[in-house]
Amino acid sequence: MRKLIFEMRMALLFLLLVSFLASCREAQETKEFTIGFSQCTEGDAWRKAMHKEMAREASFHPELSLQIKDAKNSNATQIKQIREFINQKVDLLIVSPNESEPISGVVEEAFEKGIPVILVDRKINSSSYSAYVGADNFQIGKLAGDYVVNLLKGKGKVIEVWGLEGSSPAIERHKGFLEAVHKFPQVQVVAQVKGEWEKEIAKDRFPAVFKEHQDADLVFAHNDVMALGSFESLNGFEAQSKLKFIGFDALGGPNGGLQLVEDGILDATFLYPTGGEEIIQLAYNILHNRPFKKENILNTTVIDERNVHILKQQTNKIISQEENINRQQNKINEQIKIYNNQRTLLYILVFSLTVIIVLGAYALYSLKVRHETNRALIAKNREILQQRNEIAEMAKKAEKANEAKLKFFTNVSHEFRTPLTLILGPVEDALQSNISLGLKKDMLLVRQNALRLLKLVNQLMDFRKVERKKMRLQATENELVKFVEDVVQSFERLAKKRHIQLKVISRLKEINVYFDKDKVDKILFNLLSNSFKFTKENGRVTLLIELSDDRNHVLVTVEDNGKGMTPVQVANAFDRFYTAEDNASLGTGLGLALSKEFIKLHHGEISVVSKEREGTRFTFSLPLGKEHLKEEEIVQETTKAGQNAPLMAGVLDADLELHTGSLAQEDSPTVKEHTILVIEDNKELREFLVSRLTADFNVVDAPQGSFGLQQAFDIIPDLIICDVNLPQKNGLEITSALKNDVRTSHIPVILLTAKDSLEHKIDGIQAGADLYVTKPFSFLYLLERVKGLIRNRDLLKVYYNSAISVDTKTQTAQPKQLDKKFINEVAALVDKNLQNPDLSANDIAAGLGMSRVHVYRKMKALLGYSLNDYIVNTRLKKARHLLLNSQMNISEIAYEVGFSSPAYFSTAFKNHFNMSPSEFKASRPGKEKTQV
Repeated sequence: MRKLIFEMRMALLFLLLVSFLASCREAQETKEFTIGFSQCTEGDAWRKAMHKEMAREASFHPELSLQIKDAKNSNATQIKQIREFINQKVDLLIVSPNESEPISGVVEEAFEKGIPVILVDRKINSSSYSAYVGADNFQIGKLAGDYVVNLLKGKGKVIEVWGLEGSSPAIERHKGFLEAVHKFPQVQVVAQVKGEWEKEIAKDRFPAVFKEHQDADLVFAHNDVMALGSFESLNGFEAQSKLKFIGFDALGGPNGGLQLVEDGILDATFLYPTGGEEIIQLAYNILHNRPFKKENILNTTVIDERNVHILKQQTNKIISQEENINRQQNKINEQIKIYNNQRTLLYILVFSLTVIIVLGAYALYSLKVRHETNRALIAKNREILQQRNEIAEMAKKAEKANEAKLKFFTNVSHEFRTPLTLILGPVEDALQSNISLGLKKDMLLVRQNALRLLKLVNQLMDFRKVERKKMRLQATENELVKFVEDVVQSFERLAKKRHIQLKVISRLKEINVYFDKDKVDKILFNLLSNSFKFTKENGRVTLLIELSDDRNHVLVTVEDNGKGMTPVQVANAFDRFYTAEDNASLGTGLGLALSKEFIKLHHGEISVVSKEREGTRFTFSLPLGKEHLKEEEIVQETTKAGQNAPLMAGVLDADLELHTGSLAQEDSPTVKEHTILVIEDNKELREFLVSRLTADFNVVDAPQGSFGLQQAFDIIPDLIICDVNLPQKNGLEITSALKNDVRTSHIPVILLTAKDSLEHKIDGIQAGADLYVTKPFSFLYLLERVKGLIRNRDLLKVYYNSAISVDTKTQTAQPKQLDKKFINEVAALVDKNLQNPDLSANDIAAGLGMSRVHVYRKMKALLGYSLNDYIVNTRLKKARHLLLNSQMNISEIAYEVGFSSPAYFSTAFKNHFNMSPSEFKASRPGKEKTQV
């Protein structure tokens, strides 16, 4: 009772302490708000700048958690993401619609469910939103129109580059621009380009429109990046310098609109603020129930050569201040983290001290109780030791008695052998002589029972050997399927007599296993005998041979539809001398126990599953290979023909095809990168390989040699599987033709043949085959080798890419090095014609004497990219070399390496090396020393 009261007090003290700490923690916590932002795209610099501003402003409000999802210019994706935010039950939703009409419905749905909605940059076709943040796009468009009229002095032709047609900024900027220029009839919008807010799209579509309106005076783009894309699309054309370009956004930074105006690429841009700070401030006011405006219009202005320098300096200063703020914020976060860690450590120390005090008091109390308990335990322990000694003595006596009984049975068994021999000898002689039918029947009965008695004697002897650990395994490598079929044949006569259906089902045509023939024979004989014993006439006994799921064991199952077993009988099935009480035909109970011991010797397992009146299924496993066996357990035998064949040599067996074929067809379709050509005249084998390989590759098949060779030249596959014995052209001829043709010399070839002699393998390798596989073969082995060869071919691409330098010359190709010869010839032709700006893939193909298609496929197979890409890369690498090692200026280098203009060269060089030629030349080693 006292102990209970003490423990209750300690528990109460502990609960009070935990409640105190929890209340302190909760007092410091504040309510957190989740804000979901569905952004139409994160792909442009303007929106990235918006995200930076939002993140910076949100850092001043730790209770605000901002989640941004990118719709990637897809209405369907944005609708799905907004619904995800609705289901997430965010506290506030920010939406920048991709297009107004499609997004209106789901925004209204969020607003009607009570979620505040802030629209950013773009509006929807509804008033169901809480607030809008953005510039007045109509007024910006109108301002741009007035500026264009003044710039063109009231007369000129304009090409308008649109944003996404369904988005509100594009529509409103267009309307404002038209309202301004309609007052001046001589200012005409002659064409429109659908740029969809993207630089590359505008760059791709602008030239086609410009060709039809080459007399245009100005390009009016809905943002700066589309204006830049239109400008770059005219590289090398005189019109690039004559046209005027105007855009929107006026972002800072190295690639922003301010820089483009300063560089003279754009004549003007119009400030379109991102509003990142205003968005977070507005969200904060809404979530904290503070007053806010529904329409928050951001100011704008025109930026051209008159004010760009001042604004760029201001922008750079702002960017610098933003970086300082971010650094300060990081420092603050670090200090907060340190403070939180120290506070947590203090809580842990206080809690630990309290726990130590409580445990100390409890330990003192427990020590007193334990002292009293030990006295009782000592007395109890003495009593238990005395009982244990008595039990050990009884166990020794029982073991001696059991040993005596086994020894008696063993001796008796030995004595039985001689009489049985004397009985069976005359009986066999009598059965061979002419005796009456009645006497012959009696002799058969005597012989049957004598053999049964001999079997029991042998079982008892074997069991005795197992008990004394004198039973030794004598394993040899044998073909298991044939062995099982031979054992089953001895039961066929009994099966016919009793009208029992007996069959062997093997999912493997053949499989080599290390096992002791004698012991496995006894195991199978015992299991089959039990099945026939308990199966009625017209019943069924089936043997199934298959691989385990891990493919490291072979499983043999003996199943019947007999009377079955009770749960008690299943639990004791492998106990020695156990027989069921209701068993009409009482046995010794040794058979299954001995079978289990034999399986253990093989390092396998045996199990039973049974239900009353439904049948019984025994399954035993044998490990594959011989690593699990000791050296003395393996007996060497003369190797038989076919014994060394790979596992699953019967993979074409109809039964296996029945079980696995449908599975392969049900696999979901996947994108397959590589193509395999199968040349095989045997229809069944060809269809089998195609059906299996289709799961991982694109597969093309050919029934004979000539057609297969033509297929190889037409499709240029990644790998070829070819039979040796083919009509018209054999596999060796095909392989030699492929390896000696520059178009196909890089393709790995696998030869299939039934000839496994060393001479035939050497012939295949000399013909150029990459792998020589003999039939019957393992499909799994073939599949892994196919994957390995393709993987190695991919590694060669890396090698060829790294091995080619800019100034590679033609080299003499060694025999069977056609791939290297091909690369060297291409490199030499490109190097020779590098100064020619009109050099194309067609010129290189003509120089090689090959078709353009074959050259393209060969380059893609060996290097992973096209010939045109290789030419451009070679020009740029050569230019880099000249910048580092020559005194030529940039224009001279541009024409030296084959670029049509220095401007185009500068753009290409910057895209490839992430810096302009002038920047690269200024940063080369030794530059500073030279200046000094």
